Amino acid sequence: MTVKADMISMSVIRRLPRYYRFLYDLKQNGVTRISSHELAKRMGLTASQIRQDLNCFGEFGQQGYGYSVDQLYDALYHILGVSTPSSAILLGAGNLGRALVNHMSFENKGFKLVGVFDDSDALVGSKIHDITVQPTTLLEEFCKTHSPQLAILCIPKETAPGLVERLRQCGVNAFWNFSHYDIALRYPDALVENVHLGDSLMTLSYRLNRNE
Repeated sequence: MTVKADMISMSVIRRLPRYYRFLYDLKQNGVTRISSHELAKRMGLTASQIRQDLNCFGEFGQQGYGYSVDQLYDALYHILGVSTPSSAILLGAGNLGRALVNHMSFENKGFKLVGVFDDSDALVGSKIHDITVQPTTLLEEFCKTHSPQLAILCIPKETAPGLVERLRQCGVNAFWNFSHYDIALRYPDALVENVHLGDSLMTLSYRLNRNE
């Protein structure tokens, strides 16, 4: 039985992209079906965990047969929203922002990048993947016309509060946040994925030193 969306834990949701990646690799290698035990072995999980996770979204496997790789991949393609990309804008066209645009395949992840903004005179007017960098003074006008659903924040922490407030006023309520500004603290209803690269590196530093 499918579990209601608001009852599915974030820990389950955060595992879905990993399932999706592993299934893609299986497809690329010509694997047509796989058991929960074999998938668990490849992913370092338990078969029970995989079955519980996937049962939140429907019944995909067959006893004695396992999972159809194509069927399960296609199901996750729709569950994750990749089949209907949401529009996104990027704020901050510096090194990090440009790296994301140049190396991230947004449409394969459920988003279509429709606009890029920056305040730097040196960057405004330049292009990233055929998208012209616009000044943030045009943000409200752009949002009114294009109604973006996600804002990617590659901006300094000190400039984030004002821009987030403006974006909220424009109807944007989802943020991929590299700014270190705690959006959820001020806006508990916002959908936020925070990315702290420094935290990740220091976590690895801790683990490395503990092992030593």
